[in-house]
Amino acid sequence: MELGRRDLLLAAAALLTAQAGGIARAAGDRKIGYAIVGLGSYGLNTILPQFANCEHSRVTALVSGDRAKALATAARYGVPERSIYSYETFDQIRDNPDVDVVYVILPNSMHAEYTIRAAKAGKHVMCEKPMAVSVAECEAMIAACKAAGRKLMIGYRCHFEPYNLEAMRLARAGAAGKIRYVRSEHGFVQRDPSKWRLKKALSGGGSLMDMGVYSLQAARYMTGEEPIAVTARESTDRADPRFHEVEDMIEWTLDFPSGAIAGCMSMYSANQNRILLMGDQGRIELEPATRYGGNRMWTGKDGREQEAPTPPPGPGRTQFAGQLDHMALSVRSGAEPIVSGEEGLRDMRIVEAIYRSAREGRTVKL
Repeated sequence: MELGRRDLLLAAAALLTAQAGGIARAAGDRKIGYAIVGLGSYGLNTILPQFANCEHSRVTALVSGDRAKALATAARYGVPERSIYSYETFDQIRDNPDVDVVYVILPNSMHAEYTIRAAKAGKHVMCEKPMAVSVAECEAMIAACKAAGRKLMIGYRCHFEPYNLEAMRLARAGAAGKIRYVRSEHGFVQRDPSKWRLKKALSGGGSLMDMGVYSLQAARYMTGEEPIAVTARESTDRADPRFHEVEDMIEWTLDFPSGAIAGCMSMYSANQNRILLMGDQGRIELEPATRYGGNRMWTGKDGREQEAPTPPPGPGRTQFAGQLDHMALSVRSGAEPIVSGEEGLRDMRIVEAIYRSAREGRTVKL
C-alpha cells in the first residue's frame, strides 16, 4: 500500500471509531447480527467469546457440520435453534433477517465457496485470512460481493491491535526516519500431522498460508508501500510426516519502490513472532508482535533503548472486538472496511509470487 494508503487506513479507523456513537444512536439499539460459519478452535474459543466485548455486534446464527456442538454452542450464546444451519442448509440463511454478516472461519479452500454463497444470500461477509487459495478465487469473491451490493472484509485483526496501530503511527510520523529495512518473522511448531493446515487440499499451502500472512502484512503496513519484486527460497524436510504435502519454512525478500527492503519468514518448525523496522534515524521493534495478547514494543537508535508504554487503545476493547465492530459500523455507514477484499487480493498476488520465486529459484517482478 502506498504511503497515502497507510495514512488512509489509520484515518479511516479513527473516523469510524469517532463516529461509532453517532451511528449507533442513529440506528437504534439493534446490534449487527453475525452468523459464525465453522465451529473449529478459532471460531469457538477465540471469536465467539469476543462478542461480549462488542458494542455494535452480536452472534445470531451458527453454521456447523456437528449438530450436537452447534446446539451446545447456541445454548451458551443465546442463539435460537432455528438459527442453526448445516453446510447443506446454509443457503437458507437468506431468510434470516437477524443475520447481517456471515463470518467465514473455515479451512482456506472453503473460503471462496462460502463467501460467494453468503453474498448470493444477500449477506455481508467477513472472511478469515488468507482470503482464499488463489488470486482467481479472491477475484471471484470480490465480484460476487460487488454484484450483490454487499461488503467484504478480511480478518486482518492486527489492524485493530494497539501496538501494531501505534507502530504504524510512529513509522508514518518518521520516528525511525527514512525506512530502510523491515524484518518480519512468524512461526510456531505445528506438531500434529493430522491437522487440516498440513493438508494442501484444505490449506492451499503450509506456513506461508498461515503465519506467513502476518509477516507479509507487516512488511506492507510498516513500509506503507507495495513491493515491486520478490525473491524467495524454501527449506522443508519432506521426510517429516508433517510436511509431505506443504512447506515448512519459507523465506522471502521484498523490494519496495523507495529502495527499502523487507526480509520475511514463516515456519512450522520453530517459534517466532517479531517485527523490526529500521530507518536512518532509529528503529521500532515489536516482540511478540501479533499474538492475541501480551504484545510489546521498543524504540531506539540501534537497540531496545526504550520500551514503549501501553499504547492508546484500539477501536475496540480487544483487537477482535475492534474487528467485529469495524465491520458492523461499515455495514451501518456504508463505508468500505479498511481491510477489504481488495486488501486480501493484494496479499494473495504476492503469495503466489513468493511460491513461484521459491519454485523457480529466481526473482519475480510484481
